[in-house]
Amino acid sequence: MRKRVVVIGGGIAGLSAAHRLVELGRDEDLDLEVILLESRDRVGGVISTIEKDGFLIEEGPDAFITTKPWALELCGRLGLTGVFIETEKDNRRAFVLLNNELIPIPEGFQMLAPGSLLTFLKTPLFTWRGKARMLMDLVLPRKQVKDESLASFVRRRLGTEALERAAQPMISGVYTSDPETLSLSATMPQFIRMEEKYGSVIKGIYRSQRVNSKQGKDSGARYSLFLSFKRGMGTLVDALLEKLPPGSLKLNRKVERIERTGEGWNVVLKDGVEKADGVVIAAPSYTAGKFLESADPSLAQDLRTIEYASSAVVISVHKKKDIAHNLDGFGFVVPSIENSRLIACSFSSVKFKGRAPEDSVILRSFVGGALDPSILDLKDREIVQIIQKEISTVLGINSDPLFTILKRYPDAMPQYNLGHLDLVGRIKEKVNKLKGLEVAGSAYEGVGIPDCVHSGEKAAHAIIETLFNNKRK
Repeated sequence: MRKRVVVIGGGIAGLSAAHRLVELGRDEDLDLEVILLESRDRVGGVISTIEKDGFLIEEGPDAFITTKPWALELCGRLGLTGVFIETEKDNRRAFVLLNNELIPIPEGFQMLAPGSLLTFLKTPLFTWRGKARMLMDLVLPRKQVKDESLASFVRRRLGTEALERAAQPMISGVYTSDPETLSLSATMPQFIRMEEKYGSVIKGIYRSQRVNSKQGKDSGARYSLFLSFKRGMGTLVDALLEKLPPGSLKLNRKVERIERTGEGWNVVLKDGVEKADGVVIAAPSYTAGKFLESADPSLAQDLRTIEYASSAVVISVHKKKDIAHNLDGFGFVVPSIENSRLIACSFSSVKFKGRAPEDSVILRSFVGGALDPSILDLKDREIVQIIQKEISTVLGINSDPLFTILKRYPDAMPQYNLGHLDLVGRIKEKVNKLKGLEVAGSAYEGVGIPDCVHSGEKAAHAIIETLFNNKRK
């Protein structure tokens, strides 16, 4: 008997879930129909690549990390490895803005602590007192804390300068979060394991670098830490779309609620009902909570408990001759102690080849997040003016940009606050009691593209296991 699965949400998690369902249905000869519902007129979620006046512009993520395997594996199955593009080898470094000066992040530095003592001791990023305090990590005793904030952990092991000048700006560039409330165990548990195993974060980073170096030598060619595609991240979205059966994607379909009906589900829309044996909700958790209010009020409340932050990116295009800084890196992050409205600025066309003509450069400046939500209350023009003034001061830009684009991301970044792992554990328990329902996306076990791919594919496997448990090969 044919089974029907409805996936709600056409971001990367929803696309990955729908694609994996189609793959499993084909490979295991299952009688399965897959429907993908998207409330907007396009899929891809925050992934958006556009072309304008000869420039290839990423309005959202511009790459994915390769240390987590799931996006790489998906690309392999899609036949995309031939169109990968690596970050430019000549400029693989970034800066921290300190006292209005761009200071290179020391080579080997990993978010919180140094991996190379020589470059660390030479850097002007920290004072000698700050460096001495960071080196105390080598002798401080271990301490077990059930769920510790990033700020608490870094202060305890490495000191205030390490937090203010390195950890906070680097982490804000990834999570747009407040380090005082960000759960370390939910975001970067590897540093907790380093303390547990080696008694020191610095020792742990050093050991992991030695292992990675040895593996690199033993395993032949390796991709760089970040990859994109020659024609931008939209390539991944297009490839996933091409693999979906004709008619399976339904755009501009706004879901209102999801109702239990016997052994199946009714997905109630403004203009009708989609009947389903299985449902994957790959929407923000607050949206999933709205959908499930009648089906399970307790689960709905837990889903709405996950907080989100809003952000925006200001994309500006300039002539190189109008910029005094030589842009010999991939960008810079900005500590909150600088009292800037900037979170970070990426030199997009320096990071990846083929994004801009040789005489021009694309800059992407990020604002908002948990530490500066009020900037999103301003008008687009006002935000652009503030950011143009700030990056002009930092980079020595002496003329107006050729053009600018502002892209807002309201309530788009889940906040992995203290207690997040326990909250997600409760959500999983309640979801498991609802046969044929799964949730997926960035709200639960990782915010990056590989995490979202993995989340969507795990949901697809769970749905297949539930609906076809007697037919799995």
